[in-house]
Parts: sequence; structure tokens; C-alpha cells
Amino acid sequence: MAFSMDHEHLYIMSEKQLTRVPVESCSQYETCSECLGSGDPHCGWCVLHNTCTRKERCERSSEPRRFASEMKQCVRLTVHPNNISVSQYNVLLVLETYNVPELSAGVNCTFEDLSEMDGLVVGSQIQCISPAAKEVPQIITENGDHHIVQLQLKSKETGMTFASTSFVFYNCSVHNSCLSCVESPYRCHWCKYRHVCTHDPSSCSFQEGRVKMPEDCPQLLQAEKILVPVEVIKPITLKAKNLPQPQSGQRGYECILNIQGSEQRVPALRFNSSSVQCQNTSYSYEGMEINSLPVELTVVWNGNFNIDNPAQNKVHLYKCGAMRDSCGLCLKADPDFECGWCQGQNQCTLKQHCPAQDSQWLELSSTKGKCTNPKITDINPVTGPREGGTRVTIRGENLGLEFRDIASHVKVAGVECKPLVEGYIPAEQIVCEMGEAKPSQHAGFVEICVAECKPEFMARSSQLYYFMTLTLSDLKPKRGPVSGGTQVTITGNNLNAGSNVIVTFGRQPCLFYRRSTKHIVCNTTASYEGFEKVKVSVRVDKAKIHQELHYEYVEDPTILRIEPEWSIFSGNTPIAVWGTHLDLIQNPQIRAKHGGKEHVNNCEVQNSTEMTCQAPALAVDPNHQSELAERPEEFGFILDNVQSLLILNKTNFTYYPNPIFEVFNPSGILELKPGSPIILKGRNLIPPVAGGNARLNYTVLVGEKPCAVTVSDVQLLCESPNLIGRHKVMARVGGMEFSPGMVYISPDSPLSLPAIVSIAVAGGLLIIFIVAVLIAYKRKSRESDLTLKRLQMQMDNLESRVALECKEAFAELQTDIHELTSDLDGAGIPFLDYRTYTMRVLFPGIEDHPVLRDLEVPGYRQERVEKGLKLFAQLINNKVFLLSFIRTLESQRSFSMRDRGNVASLIMTVLQSKLEYATDVLKQLLADLIDKNLESKNHPKLLLRRTESVAEKMLTNWFTFLLYKFLKECAGEPLFSLFCAIKQQMEKGPIDSITGEARYSLSEDKLIRQQIDYKTLVLSCVNPDNVNSPEIPVKILNCDTITQVKEKILDAIFKNVPCSHRPKAADMDLEWRQASGARMILQDEDITTKIENDWKRLNTLAHYQVPDGSVVALVSKQVTAYNAVNNSTVSRTSASKYENMIRYTGSPDSLRSRTPMITPDLESGVKMWHLVKNHEHGDQKEGDRGSKMVSEIYLTRLLATKGTLQKFVDDLFETIFSTAHRGSALPLAIKYMFDFLDEQADKHNIHDPHVRHTWKSNCLPLRFWVNMIKNPQFVFDIHKNSITDACLSVVAQTFMDSCSTSEHRLGKDSPSNKLLYAKDIPSYKNWVERYYSDIAKMPAISDQDMNAYLAEQSRMHMNEFNTMSALSEIYSYVGKYSEEILGALDQDDQAGKQKLAYKLEQVITLMSIDS
Repeated sequence: MAFSMDHEHLYIMSEKQLTRVPVESCSQYETCSECLGSGDPHCGWCVLHNTCTRKERCERSSEPRRFASEMKQCVRLTVHPNNISVSQYNVLLVLETYNVPELSAGVNCTFEDLSEMDGLVVGSQIQCISPAAKEVPQIITENGDHHIVQLQLKSKETGMTFASTSFVFYNCSVHNSCLSCVESPYRCHWCKYRHVCTHDPSSCSFQEGRVKMPEDCPQLLQAEKILVPVEVIKPITLKAKNLPQPQSGQRGYECILNIQGSEQRVPALRFNSSSVQCQNTSYSYEGMEINSLPVELTVVWNGNFNIDNPAQNKVHLYKCGAMRDSCGLCLKADPDFECGWCQGQNQCTLKQHCPAQDSQWLELSSTKGKCTNPKITDINPVTGPREGGTRVTIRGENLGLEFRDIASHVKVAGVECKPLVEGYIPAEQIVCEMGEAKPSQHAGFVEICVAECKPEFMARSSQLYYFMTLTLSDLKPKRGPVSGGTQVTITGNNLNAGSNVIVTFGRQPCLFYRRSTKHIVCNTTASYEGFEKVKVSVRVDKAKIHQELHYEYVEDPTILRIEPEWSIFSGNTPIAVWGTHLDLIQNPQIRAKHGGKEHVNNCEVQNSTEMTCQAPALAVDPNHQSELAERPEEFGFILDNVQSLLILNKTNFTYYPNPIFEVFNPSGILELKPGSPIILKGRNLIPPVAGGNARLNYTVLVGEKPCAVTVSDVQLLCESPNLIGRHKVMARVGGMEFSPGMVYISPDSPLSLPAIVSIAVAGGLLIIFIVAVLIAYKRKSRESDLTLKRLQMQMDNLESRVALECKEAFAELQTDIHELTSDLDGAGIPFLDYRTYTMRVLFPGIEDHPVLRDLEVPGYRQERVEKGLKLFAQLINNKVFLLSFIRTLESQRSFSMRDRGNVASLIMTVLQSKLEYATDVLKQLLADLIDKNLESKNHPKLLLRRTESVAEKMLTNWFTFLLYKFLKECAGEPLFSLFCAIKQQMEKGPIDSITGEARYSLSEDKLIRQQIDYKTLVLSCVNPDNVNSPEIPVKILNCDTITQVKEKILDAIFKNVPCSHRPKAADMDLEWRQASGARMILQDEDITTKIENDWKRLNTLAHYQVPDGSVVALVSKQVTAYNAVNNSTVSRTSASKYENMIRYTGSPDSLRSRTPMITPDLESGVKMWHLVKNHEHGDQKEGDRGSKMVSEIYLTRLLATKGTLQKFVDDLFETIFSTAHRGSALPLAIKYMFDFLDEQADKHNIHDPHVRHTWKSNCLPLRFWVNMIKNPQFVFDIHKNSITDACLSVVAQTFMDSCSTSEHRLGKDSPSNKLLYAKDIPSYKNWVERYYSDIAKMPAISDQDMNAYLAEQSRMHMNEFNTMSALSEIYSYVGKYSEEILGALDQDDQAGKQKLAYKLEQVITLMSIDS
């Protein structure tokens, strides 16, 4: 061993290796005391770095007190005061420091995570300020009256905490009784007249009302037992001290008795400060099963001001007659009850309830207080030996009230029976010990006298007592192990007589177990004399039974070998055991203990040297079963009382994992032909035992029939029995049963005779029919030849079209999406500003809403209206008013769904600057909505499904406000990418300008189901902003209308310009600049437009025969002769008109009908078409009808489109359903609202995970995200056409299905949009479930953090809306429903206290036009 050159390491050499180890490991110690207490001479405490290290590694360690090398040099800290009330803010705290180095760089004081501020260093003291109001911890009753935080000092030089001490925030107000208040270790005072606990005694009403000492508290004193008979009017007087005198306006005293869960309030009278009396009242309780009921007593004043009851005084209500059906039971009752036996009524009662004759009333204190007519109801036992000693129990009624009453007057069958004091129960039971009977006495009755032997005090039993002679005949078994535990049965006669049995085997007791007339059963104990034959002795009471019986103690069993030495976790596999003397054991068991839990199983003895056992299970968690072998902690045998075999030390018994089977398939049904084998797949089917010869005994049942099984490691091969039909398959092994499903064996039986006859007849008829057809065919052959050739040509044509279409669909699916992805890169995302975004969601379809403008009021009314609206704003900011206002509006039948949404949006715009308050109101409204939903017995899953209440629309708006940042930073990018990808993919193929149908689509409704021939052209477009700059290449289709061409050119030129800042296609003309120098304006309609059979086709590039590579330019709109003449026609029928008809800026409801009506021109009756004619018109060509027959072949294009867009859909869903994505954390609003929904579910005992999942889905994904996916124009400055809209609707529907917990059964008739994403939805569902689960596991957001977040959001968007205009809009509903709202406020107690109705009337007066 040697030091390194720098003396920081040791080199240690062993025989085989050289090791370098540091001479110290100071960093393992985390505190100064641990560091310096370790005794390591190399280690010291670097104070300002708060670390244990070597001195040379501590910065500036040579300066005073910066490095501590002794325990006494550790930093210590005291603070004065060391506790303050939570209602004290910014209190100066003085910290006295010891052993602290110079702090010229400054120091910070930190209260854990509550607050941090600069500390002022004054000599050895540091002055800190306690936290401000919003930072003080919330202390609630459940957590006691104080909250301990660590007050830490942090060096500004190192940024490290170098000292800390405990600091306490206490809250007196959580105490609601005087004693708990003043006994608190903190400076709490009790205000006697206000009934509150406070740290500030000056807040008490009167000087004499302040209480600081427990003895000055108002309290009830210890009272003797307070007894009150039921149904008797009686006052209850209580001693007390310091009882306050109610002041003016305060209510008097009351007593509250809580009787069997119901509260009874009784007026009480305060005599003085030391006495109070509950007034004359009678009390009662249900049932006759309780004769005395202790009842909680509380004295209150002023409604709910409790007087402390430290002695826990209770009132004892009692019924004399309850459970006292006899005179004896009545008189043995507590004398304080004053109960007596009323002989005339034969019941136990109070004296005043019994007729007045004295002879009728018996009480314990009277001279005649003895009950007559004793009665014996039962004796046990009824047989016993003549020698006596039997303890006879006599039960009955009126059996005396004292032991001396019956001490010498008991005879059983004529023999004296001596009563025993310990067995006597007054009036109910006597236990006596029998004397010896004479030979002449055989049987008799039990006779007793109570006190004196007069007829009225004597009783005789109805049962006879018999004297028996007991005999023994044999015992089994006659031998057992020397350790004992053998259950021995002794046979004889009359063995159930007497009361006490003692069995001994030699000197060892045999523990009595049970007996009957013919048997006594006992368990042997260990013999300390070793192996011997001993005499058996039986004593019953004082009788010793004489019979020569012997029992032999022999050698204990031993275990020599067990095989096999393994099993599976579930046990129940056979084990063979060899040993000695095994046949001595009656109930052998095998045991295994693991993880502190024991399992046992039974064994069966074959002979003295062999037995077979079923292996015990191993205690492993079935839900977390290991895939590795396990050894039990203890393994052995329970062989009677043989202790040495409980744990076998010489065995290596091992447990292997249970076999695990797989189900046949998701449906659980396996279809087979007769004779086919059934294969059960799984793992662990053969335990991996060393030697490899392990086999488990598998049983496989098909229905009730077993089948022959062949086993391999991963499957069972079962030769199916001769069965047909459906049968359940059950596999059994060890202690396990598993059903992989059902097997359906289809019948393969030969045809029956009737079936053969039927087939023969049908065949004969078929031959006759064929002959007839051939004759007819012969005659018609010449006519048919032409038809056959025509049909053949049509079929060939159809077949080639199908083949071509399928080939194209396949090629499209294989197209690489890199081209699409690269097109999207680099383009900026045109986000709408916050105001426009919120307006489009809150007020869809309204461009210039009043809340964006200044309030418009005539000048002469402006001052009054503004004053009225300011008053109204105060009311809106009053929670009681706002909740009452909303509830009243919702209860009006004329208050429509549109009104509900409008009011919710207006309220949220007003409360934009007070989101904390808005959130509080929203939570209350949602809680009310949940209560209402559950009370009306609706299915809980329907909650938040639709927007039928103000609360639901407010929830949408709340998320709209709080998720804008998340949209901009995170979710907006994949949503915009998806929109652009859909738009570009749609525009790669033809789009019908009239119907909105397209070649590429996700929606079956918007798919062109015909073969459209088209070519892609690249046109060179002159830059309108700079004619001399290079021409811009634009991809166009030759089948595009002129308006479509203009829009594609605008998209290319103004690629990075938001939609609202671009020129409109309708304001521009497309000019084709030909090589010859000629220029031609191209239009959707002009004099060259073709008309055929009342159908006018829009002009396309193919119509004008524009070649690839042509130069075009966009120029300002010009008026041509055609336009001048046909101006009305153009405006009505141009393509831009149709596009405008399907352009969507309104609410989601307008999506229901996206396809424009194709109305004929009223003057000419001409209908417009582009690529396909509208199917509703019946004048299609014959050939078109044929093409329609196979239109479903074009559905493969849906798959091609879906495959191309898959990455963008996945990206969007993954972003939305991730708790942390693209560097952006989960918005607090989502976690906060989900936790609120979980709290509500807990409150209503809703533990169904599907209901909780549905609430969350209805709350956020279906309420907010679906709206954003269907309407990206709410978030971005874009234009959305009808085909893009249809595709987004399919994505939105997929999103909705992913959030659902219900299973969607799909078939060939299911809608194509469901089938399209059927394979993806299960994985999306997993994402959603993981997302909800991850959110639930995240730490809860404190109200403090949430309020800070909401305040920040309010501050950021303080002036987005004109509050006065919004208030004016809300007020319009007050004007409409003023009477109902005022009525509701009048009926509300809280509103009454705050005079809200009066304040609203003031607002109405100021706002009225007449004023």
C-alpha cells in the first residue's frame, strides 16, 4: 500500500490486481454535523458552499469562519420571532447567527418555495422580512393549526444555502372552540362574544370578551350521571363557568341532543355565568333493544356558538321496560333509574306510571322488595356421574337479587347442589356443584327456594336430571409420534355426561377437543419420557372411569427424499415423498412460505414409507409474476406436532413461472374441420428444470371431453375428440385453469336421402330447362351475335379501366411524401392575433362585433349609461349575482341555445381581465351542472357532450383563452402543416369547381367517381410586383377552370403572405401572353363557352388549348364586351360565385351542407358543370350509367390520399396527446381542469374509469380541439375551400373516435371514413389513455400557482375587448328578463344580505331610455 505523488490517492495491491482509491470520500456527508462527526481528518465543512470537502478544495478557506474543522464551528441560527400568524405580512425577523463568515457579497432569505428576498446584514444579525400576503401558505383545518417551513440563508456569493432553521406560520382561525384556541402553543386569543380565535386580541369586541387562559373559557363542568327517562318531561340543569351573556342582536342558549342520528334542539335558560338549564322537554328513542342510551349533549348560544364540554358530559336516556321483562331483571337495574315492578301491569316502569295501590309496586329499596314466582327455564347439563362434582347451570327468571337469597336452597334430583358465587347472575342464572348421589337415586327435578321456602318463592324445573355410569371400551389410534399432535378418539358409553373432562396419557395431558355420547376426542401432547407405552386415564368431574386402555409413543416420522424438487407458482403438481413412520400421521400437509405468506396443501399417505402430496402454491403477486425461478424462504411438512420437519434444510425445492396461454384470436372462436388438431399457444409450458426432463400434467377439455395432449415449450397440440358444433376449450395444469376461447368444429356429414332425391329432381328440371334454352338460343343466335360482340367490347373496356384505376391508385400510394414535406418547409405560419382568434371562436361568423368597438350612446345619455354600466360591472364581478343571473336566464324557456352561447362569450370577454374570478365561477357552474346531470338520472357519460348550457360554452371559451400560447408555440405547427398538406394533395388532382368533388380526397362524399383525363402543366407567371424579375413557375392542371388557375398562381406568388393581405382572384384577370406577341384574357365564361343539352361547361385551360410552358400574367379586372352584356349572368354563374357559396367562415353548423345548389339560369334554363355533372339530374348518357356501376373502384384513391397524409395526422395527434412535446410543457389549464373533474367524480362516488375518461374527452378534445381541427381558419389567416373542409371533417371524426371509450363494430356497410382509419384508431386510443394517465400522475397544481398563472394571462390580454360594449350587450338580457332576475335575487338570502336586487334596480334606472 502506498500514497500517490499528490497524496490524494492510495495504491493497494493484492495478488491479482492493483487498485487506486481516494484517501477520503467527504462528499458523501450532506450536513456539517455528519461531516465533522465522521472523524475523517481530511474532511471539513466549506461553509458558504454548503459542502463537505478537503480544505484546499474550499475557496478562500483560510479566511475566518469560511472552513469549519470542529463540530463547535458549525453554523447555528436562531430567529426571533420564530413564529407568526398567517394573517401577518412583511414582519421584520431578526436572525442571530453563530460561526458565519463575512457576508459582504450579500445574503438572501428564502422561505422554501414560498418567497425569497434580500437580507440585511447588521453585525452578527441578519434582518429578513416575512412573506407578503399572496405568498403565505394556506393552512386548512385538516392539517392542524400550523405550517412549518425552513427559513434558509443563501449566500449571494456562491448561490448556495448555508444555514437554515425552522419557522412556523400558525393560523388561529382554524380553532373553533375556546379551549383548543387558548391551549394552542401559539399566541392565540379567544373572542368570547364573536366566537372566533385570533392572534390579534384587539379584534375582540370587548375587553372582557378576550380569553387567554383555559380556566377563563366558557365551559360545562363535570356533572354526575345525567339520567332522563323517555317520554317524561324533565329539565336538565348543568353546572358551568364563564357563560357569556348574549349581547344585543344575539340569540340565546339552546341544548342540542343528537339522538340516533337526529338532532333535537331544546331552548335553554342561562341563570348566571355558572349555570344553564335545558327547558322542560321529553325525549325518546326507537326500539326496545337498548335500555340505556348515552346521548351527545351540546350547549350552544347565538345559533351555533358551542360551549366547550371538556368533561364530555352525556345525557343517558333510559327505558325501564326495555330488556327487563321480569321482576328480577327490573329490580336489578341501576337504582338511580328508580325503576320498579308494577305487578298489576306485569311490567317494569317508573312509579308514576303504575296505578297508585302500594301493594302493586315493588322496588329494590322497599321492605317487600322481593320478586315472587321464580321460574326455571333451562338446566345444563342434564346428566352427570353419581360421584358428583358436576357444575350445573340453572337459567330462569326472578332467581333472587343477592347470592344469599339462593345460597342454601338448591337441590338437583334430590341431591344438594352448592351454589357458586362466581357463576351467579342475579335474577337470571345459578351455577352449583353437585354432591354425591346415593345408589338409589337415579333421576329427578331441580328445585330452588328464593330467600324463603314459601310457595310463591319456590320453583321446579320441567326437565329431569339423570345420574349416569360412564364406561370406556377402546381408543384409536393406539400409537402416535413422540412429538404429539395425534388426534385420539376414545369410545365408550354416556361420555357426554357431566361438565368437565380430563384425559391423561401417562403423565401427559391429552388436550380435550370434543365429545358425544359414544366418543371423547383429544389431541396428544409431546411425551417427555421418550418412546413408551402409557396408561390412559379419563376423569369426568369427580368420577374416574376404570378401564385398562394403553397408548404408545413411538419415534417421530422422518423425510428422506422428495421428488420432483420443483413445481410452478400455482402449485398443485404431484410430489412423491419417501420417509419413515409416515402412517402415524392422520392429516399430513406440505407447506411453503414466501414473502411472509404461507400456503399449505394436502398429502395422502400410501404406507409407512411413502406418501403423495400436491405442491403448495407460492405466494407471488399474480399481476407481477416473475419470469424467473424462485426459491421459497421455508419449505417443509406439517405432520401433526412434529416441529423438526416444518422446515427442510436439505432440499433445494424450486418454483418456476406458471404456464401462460394465449387466446385463440380476438374473437375468441377457432373454426376447425373435424379431425383437425387444436393448437394452444403459450410460453413456460415446460419448466426449465436442470436435466430437461420436467413435464407438467396437462388436461385439456373440449366441452366435457378430454383430448390427448402433446406438449412443447410454446404450444400444446390437442387431438380434438369426435365432436361437432361449438364447445368451450379449458386447459388445466397444477392449480390453474385457463380458457383460450371456443372452438367451432363444422359438420362434415354426408347428404341424407331426401336431400339426394331433391338434388336429382332439381338436376332433371335443370337439364330440361337447359335444353329449352338451347333451342331458343339456336333460333335467336343470329340476333345475339351482334349483342354479344357489343357486350364483349364493353366488358373489355370496363376491365381495362378497372385495371388502370387500380394501378394508378397503387402508384399514388407508393409516391414519396418527401416532396410534400419539402414544399411545406420554410413557409411561415400566418397565426391570427389573439383578438381575431378569440373573436372567431367566441362569436363565429360575426366580423365586426360590438365588443371590438367603442360604446355607441347618444351624448345626452352617455354619462348616465356609463355610470350604470360601471355599477353593472360591479354586479357582474359579484359571484352571488353572476351565478343567480346565469341560473335565472337558463330557467327561461325563451332563452335559446344561441342566447346561451352569446351570454357565455360576452361574460368571458368582460372577465378577460379577471380570469381568477372567471375560473371560480366556471368551476361552480360546472359543479352545479354535474349535480343536475346526476340528479336527473341521466347517464353520466352525457355530461358536457353538447353545448346546452352557459357553463359548457364558458368552458370552451376558457380553454380558448388559456391555450392560445400552446397553439402558437406547439400545436399550431402540426395543424398548419396538416392543412397545407391536405390543400396541396387535393390540388395535385382535378377538383370540380361546381360540386367541390376531387380526385384526391379523404371523404367519400367528395370523391370524383369517374376517370378524368388531365395533364400537369407548368406555366411561367410574370411577377405583378416586379415585371423585370424572373418569371415564377406554377404547376397547373389543364382541366382547371380559369378561377382555379388564378388562385393557384396567387398561392405561388404570395406564398408567404397571409390570405387577408393578398389580392382576390375575382379582382384579377388571367392574361395569356402568346409567343406571337398576342395577349388573350382567359375567363370561366365567354362567347367561346360550350353549351350542350342545357348544360354549359366552364372554360378550362384545355378549352383554350394553352400549352405547357406558356407565359401568363395576372392583370387588374377589365370590362369586356361579353362582361358588359352578360354582367348579370357572369356574376350569378361564374366559378368564383360557387366557391363563395361554399366558402366557410361561420359556425360549425354551416358545415352540414357544403355542396352548393346547382340552380339553372332562370332566363335560359342552362345548368353549369365543370368536370362531372350533378347526379341529381337525370339526363346522363347511357355510357355514364355504365361507369357508375363500378364507381366504387375509385375508393382506393381514399387509401392513397390517407397514406400520403398519414405522417401529418400522426404528428398532430401526437402533439395534442403528449404532456411534453416540442419543448413546450403541458398547459396548466388542462391539468387543473382534469383534476377538478376527478375531484367531482370522487365527490359523487363515480369510480367508473370510462365515465371519467368521457368527461375529460367531452371537456377538452371534443370541445376545443375538434373545433380547431375542423376550422383552422379560427387560428390562421387562410382560406379553406370545400374539399379541404371535407377532409378536415374526416380527420376530426377520427379524432373524436380516438377519444371515445366505446368499441366501434365495423363491417362492410360501415361509412368509408370510419373504415379508412379503423386500424389507426386503437393506437390513437392508447395515446389518449396514456395522455390522461400521465396528466393524472403529474403533481397537482396548487390554487396559488394557478391563480398566479391566470393573473399573468389576464395582464397579457387586458385591453383586447371593449368592456363597456360587452356589458351593454349583456345588459340587453337584463332588460328582457328584469322581473325574473329581480325575483330570483329577492329569494336568495345571500343576495338579500348584499342588497343586490336594490343595486340592480339602480342599474335599470340609470340605463332606462326614459330617465
